[in-house]
Amino acid sequence: MIQASPRRPARLAWPARALLAAVLALPAAATWAQAPVASPSDFAGVVGLREAYLDPAFWAARLPDADRVILDRSGIAAQNARMRAEDTSIHDLRALPARLPRATVLADIQALSRWPQKPLFGEDGKPVAATARPAIEANLALDAIPAERPLQYGLVTHRAALRAFPTALRVFTSQGDTDIDRFQESALFPGDAVAVLHESADGQWLFVTSERYSAWIEKRFVGVGDAATVLGYGQHGPYRVVTGATAYTAFTPEEPRVSRLQLEMGVRLPVLADWPMAQAVNGQQAHGAHVVQLPVRNDDGTLALVPALLPRSQDTASDYLPLTPRNLLSQSFKFLGERYGWGHSYDTRDCSGFVSEIYRSFGVLVPRNTSAQAISPALDRIAFSDKDGKAKRNAAVQQLQVGDLVYIPGHVMVTIGQLDGQTWMIHDTAGGSWFGPGGKRVQAHLNGVSVTPLQPMMASDTVSYIDRITNIQRIRPQTP
Repeated sequence: MIQASPRRPARLAWPARALLAAVLALPAAATWAQAPVASPSDFAGVVGLREAYLDPAFWAARLPDADRVILDRSGIAAQNARMRAEDTSIHDLRALPARLPRATVLADIQALSRWPQKPLFGEDGKPVAATARPAIEANLALDAIPAERPLQYGLVTHRAALRAFPTALRVFTSQGDTDIDRFQESALFPGDAVAVLHESADGQWLFVTSERYSAWIEKRFVGVGDAATVLGYGQHGPYRVVTGATAYTAFTPEEPRVSRLQLEMGVRLPVLADWPMAQAVNGQQAHGAHVVQLPVRNDDGTLALVPALLPRSQDTASDYLPLTPRNLLSQSFKFLGERYGWGHSYDTRDCSGFVSEIYRSFGVLVPRNTSAQAISPALDRIAFSDKDGKAKRNAAVQQLQVGDLVYIPGHVMVTIGQLDGQTWMIHDTAGGSWFGPGGKRVQAHLNGVSVTPLQPMMASDTVSYIDRITNIQRIRPQTP
């Protein structure tokens, strides 16, 4: 990626003495085989689940300090500064050079736009035509990258997919499975700032770098403007911060560019506080809504900022929420039951996007993907290797607190509490499995934001999720 920062050694989150004490306290014969199996009484067929567990208030009531502030505003600002300084997956758009050399742009595109090694299938289940690859790769327009390119800035105007290639073609490596589109990378939301690095041969796509990701985005969703406007957008209050899973602007046929616009949790919009409440905005009086300013793209591709109505009925706040255990629970559960969306497809999100949006509602910056989140040196991390046995892993799991993030290869889960010897998680997952009453492993099609205990979850007939934990991350005050 363009902007790199030197990595520093990761800090261990927990004192070694406490971890050793927990290990020594374990029964010598503790094994994952002792974890419960699904029974007919399990709610919705999920192992160990009871309907009461689907209410965040249930978990908050079990905490002695549910309203404790984990990090205050200054602490979050310091945490975000650390993230920007130490984590190489985070890009400082302000620090980019005014002119980008060809080698830099080419390296960024080639790092992302790599054709999958496995055979690809289309939505119809048939192999992708042999002619598709050369056409798509030609659209990268690599030969057209100049020796130097002036840097451009833009604001995203609509929720938009980030793609590995400049194409809307959906491709899959499993025949008949049309959920995991291998060209889908992520998504950006209205108001997200980007640096524009390159344009596709057909003129329909831009290769952009955002704070957390570099990828291809449809050109029609980016308004290009000057650096001061783009980088200054939303930097001064008053604000409205989306605190629901999603929020929507008011429908308005007069200005379709900001009509019924989907906004995701954590999106922060500037408020036009001096707007006269009796004055109409796009054909509607403003008293029942907040008048916010949103970016739009003009016909010539340039950026404009226009007023829009964000109804007061939508779940928003005047600032980021206080980072407390209670709020972590309530924000997590606002996504409960939402369909899993690989790479933010289906206008939803995946496991790492789920984590990102939860913490974004508190103003906390975390990397986009599990691979970067799990090893971020800016968080309090405890790492596991193949040499770490069940005792150490179980001790760490027993110490998990609300909001702690647990990583296995390709997946992240959020801790919501401890109950009856089990550690409970909420996570956005495509699947899951555990042993049923007959001793056979149950393959569950959770396919969405779900509540499950950690201990019974199995990656295979012999390997549990706990066996596969690679990292645990905590967002908490830093220790010297």
